[in-house]
Amino acid sequence: MERMNDTPILVTSARGKTGRRVVSRLDALGVPFRAASRTESSGTRFDWADRATWAPALDGAGAVYLVPMAEFVDAAAVTAFVGEAAAAGVRRLVLLSARTAGGEVLPGQEEAEEAVRGSGAEWTILRPAWFSQNFSEDYLLPPILAGELALPTGEGREAFVDAEDIADVAVAALTGDGHAGQTYELSGPEPLSFRTVAELISAASGREIRYTPLEVPDFIALLRSQEVPDDLARDVAEMMDTLRQGAGDRVGDGVRRALGRDPRPFADYVEEAAATGVWKVRG
Repeated sequence: MERMNDTPILVTSARGKTGRRVVSRLDALGVPFRAASRTESSGTRFDWADRATWAPALDGAGAVYLVPMAEFVDAAAVTAFVGEAAAAGVRRLVLLSARTAGGEVLPGQEEAEEAVRGSGAEWTILRPAWFSQNFSEDYLLPPILAGELALPTGEGREAFVDAEDIADVAVAALTGDGHAGQTYELSGPEPLSFRTVAELISAASGREIRYTPLEVPDFIALLRSQEVPDDLARDVAEMMDTLRQGAGDRVGDGVRRALGRDPRPFADYVEEAAATGVWKVRG
């Protein structure tokens, strides 16, 4: 019988925050993998919007790290891809989903998770909190560099999770036993307010980063001034407003259940990121 690690693991969004970390770990372990993204420079072209790229990416793969195209999931595309993966003989699926508050789900999330559960393959679902790396590798970096986090999150807190922890759990689920049928809520060890985040980054970077709470309409107007489409601006504002209402003020046990250790503290991430100089203003 073919062992799981004898066939390549397809890593979608291989250049993303978690995907590239998953690829790095698989490479270090000597596990065959296929790094896929919309550009061939990653190794394998895979585009959610171009179904002609799906079959070549899936050919011969035994497992898939499945990262939906965007924050707000295209459920139809994920469902179709999962069906194609199952037909191609994929035996294990690990889906990067998201944690939610009070049973509410992101658009498309429930359908995507149901597709994975009903695929006939071994499945594991990862539901991470907000990524710590959003402050150094994504949309919250420009406000940090500008010196002000202006958000509609009030004094709400979130247990930010390190992308390194997400990658560790994903690789464990892709390559090891005991994770099939598990849904892991992944978070950091403690919830923090955005005001505290600004203070921690200020101390580590040597720069003053202010936190300014905004009302939702003001935040939407700010995003529109930055040419963010109206629908996306409203969705992002509503998502952040859930934090103001307490949605993120809890700690998940997924890292400990999956890995047998505590998640990485946000302060450790901040110190490491600051040491790279990512928050220094140049020029």
